Amino acid sequence: MDKQKLLAVARGDEPADLVLRGGRVVNVFSGEVETATIAIVDGLIAGIGDDYAGHDALDLHGAFVTPGLIDAHVHIESSLCTPAQFAQAVVPHGVTTVVIDPHEIANVVGMAGLRFMAQSSVGLPLSVVVMASSCVPATHMETNGATLAATELARLLDEGTVYGLAEVMNFPGVVNGDPAVLAKLTAFAGRPRDGHAPALSGKQLNAYIASGIGSEHECTTVAEAREKLARGLYILIREATNAHNLHALLPMIDAYNSRRLCFCTDDRIPSDLIDQGSIDYMVREAIRFGIPPITALRMATLNTTEWFGLHDRGAISPGRRADLMVCDDLETFRPRLVFAGGRLVAEEGVMRGAAEVAALPTPPTLSATVNLRWEAIDLRIPATGRRLRVIGSLPNQLVTEERILPATVHAGLAVADPARDLLKMAVIERHRASGAQGLGFIQGIGLQRGAMAGTVAHDHHNLVVIGADDASMLAAVRAVAAMGGGLAVAEGNEVRAALPLPVAGLMSDRPIAEVRRGYDALIAAAHALGSPLHDPFMAMSFMALEVIPKLKLTDQGLVDVAQFAIVPLFVD
Repeated sequence: MDKQKLLAVARGDEPADLVLRGGRVVNVFSGEVETATIAIVDGLIAGIGDDYAGHDALDLHGAFVTPGLIDAHVHIESSLCTPAQFAQAVVPHGVTTVVIDPHEIANVVGMAGLRFMAQSSVGLPLSVVVMASSCVPATHMETNGATLAATELARLLDEGTVYGLAEVMNFPGVVNGDPAVLAKLTAFAGRPRDGHAPALSGKQLNAYIASGIGSEHECTTVAEAREKLARGLYILIREATNAHNLHALLPMIDAYNSRRLCFCTDDRIPSDLIDQGSIDYMVREAIRFGIPPITALRMATLNTTEWFGLHDRGAISPGRRADLMVCDDLETFRPRLVFAGGRLVAEEGVMRGAAEVAALPTPPTLSATVNLRWEAIDLRIPATGRRLRVIGSLPNQLVTEERILPATVHAGLAVADPARDLLKMAVIERHRASGAQGLGFIQGIGLQRGAMAGTVAHDHHNLVVIGADDASMLAAVRAVAAMGGGLAVAEGNEVRAALPLPVAGLMSDRPIAEVRRGYDALIAAAHALGSPLHDPFMAMSFMALEVIPKLKLTDQGLVDVAQFAIVPLFVD
């Protein structure tokens, strides 16, 4: 960047590259709206005023100009696409920066995965801020594909691959002063360190925050969010595909606390990104609820930059990035034009051709990541008791219940019972062909027959399968393995739908529109087998995440998250 040139344009001594005239500029600092010209040079805002000249000019005819939107926490892998295709989905919705945690791919292939996500994000019409994945593995109660220690994360920081420390999910480790966890926090001293402590309260919350963690995106109630905010955390309000927390938390927003609140999407599937939107959807919903438009916009822009220290963006101000969104109405908040680094990259919800960026080829280390020990796979569960611990999946939530239910027993085996919405679940280790598998039961998925399986299982991403009978479950497992990773629905020996995810078993290398069609077909197949859920696959993927209460299943067994321990399937 030529600082002298920037200052010359700001003074009006030289013409800008581009001037945007006649727009109503939304000031997220003051809360005011002013009609002014924006002068842009070398991708930066040089000045805001009435009489700037430029080599190119665009008349906005009174439309509103806002800062580009920022997603405070997202896993690109959950879009099932690589960064280039993810950008194709979110940029037309006005999102110009995302803060990502690539811990999905890091849990499969470690450092190679983090570097792939960073390198794949270079040159996109989307600014991707990569955080270092703090929990690889998430806990000792799973088998994953890699381990990232503090020394390795510090190396990523030194080489400029990462910016801060991503969600620290091992909250018991933080609270109890685990040396390995504290070493990671120490390595990122002075950098943003994101939190992840669902339902943590009181003195344990005090200990968690005292470690240096500064944000939280797992709040599900106003009371939880208010306590965590009062103790000093930034609250990242989440609206994901399977974790709908926005409307539950909107009532907490007021003039006093709104400057410590941000928006994030965490995990969103292609259809939700394309049809519903991303952060723009959250802003619209907040405005519809009654939050003043500029307050909602500030939560999607300036607040996030202040938490992360990204002071080069998030507002329309001299010297900041010319990441801008143009809309005709702040109430409906529909992006018409999107600028990234001063370049027009999307118009009327469609990416411009110049913004297309080819995806990097998939490195060999990210392929062939499904390694099963077939002779060890046995889905039978001997009935060693009369009552079971059952995972109670809750609609639109990541937290679950522990339900104690009578087992359905045939020929000495505990079996699924779809009439009671009691399905069998298995998590099969797929990284090292160890043969490890966890078996259990789940309610809330709703299949009446058949099975669904996939290699997307947060955060270890072993092969997870849920079904009404063992034959369908095995057919779904075989289909996923044959694709080298992916998602499948089966009934009996017939595969009803399948989506290959050859990049670490998590992402497709195909265009997002094609991935969306394949994923929609999977959901339709699961619905045809009886599941009423908006997205049964996203729900399934979180049933193996042993850092969110109450009961989860990993390849090591059934985990009681509150006890932070593996517990028996049968209670008597």
